[in-house]
Amino acid sequence: MVESAGIHNVLTKSIGSANSHNVVRATFTALRMLRDPAAVARLRGQGSRGDADEEISHGDQLRRAIDKKQGLALQGLGLRRIRHQVAVEDTPSIRGLILKVRHLVVVTDTETK
Repeated sequence: MVESAGIHNVLTKSIGSANSHNVVRATFTALRMLRDPAAVARLRGQGSRGDADEEISHGDQLRRAIDKKQGLALQGLGLRRIRHQVAVEDTPSIRGLILKVRHLVVVTDTETK
């Protein structure tokens, strides 16, 4: 099924039931979770990281928050909508929240005056 979609060299493993309905559902879920190679490169620091004057912001990927914990982490950081920017103090709890949603936010340092 995946090879017919144009994806080759795939390794899969079925955990749990091998019911064909569940396998097809899991395959579609995995295909929906695929990310653009350019987006992954940016996450790894190999591409553009966005505007330099942003402190913590998130773009169109906000809608891709998969679970409730990620949504709560975004709220904890004070991010309410797409392209919203906030300045927060650097604390271990803030770093933990950022770690949970690192694929959704851009973090830059600011100069203190």
